[in-house]
Amino acid sequence: MDSQKVLIVEGGSDRKRLQKVLAEPVEIICTNGTVSPYRIEEMLTPYEEFEMFVFLDADESGDKIRALFKRYFPEAIHLYTERTYREVETTPYRVLAAVLLAANFEVHSEFLL
Repeated sequence: MDSQKVLIVEGGSDRKRLQKVLAEPVEIICTNGTVSPYRIEEMLTPYEEFEMFVFLDADESGDKIRALFKRYFPEAIHLYTERTYREVETTPYRVLAAVLLAANFEVHSEFLL
């Protein structure tokens, strides 16, 4: 059986954009921009057995949330958009597909062109 994956993003727009690219079922959780260690733990308790990926914006808010994940969930795999695009939401689909593919996600082939 394939391992289940959970992908943590900042907002609903990020989730929608990634859902278009992904060609496999992935639980996508939104932090809605602000989190605390307690909120992270509460949010992720149902997904303890999942492989955890963190894909946040390349900005100050994303950096703060990423630091919390690195501290409290060191096993999480961190995915990065280029600072040029700043946000997952504004990153071109082909770039998102390349990042996800490199992390062993299945992506729709039309985004790999």
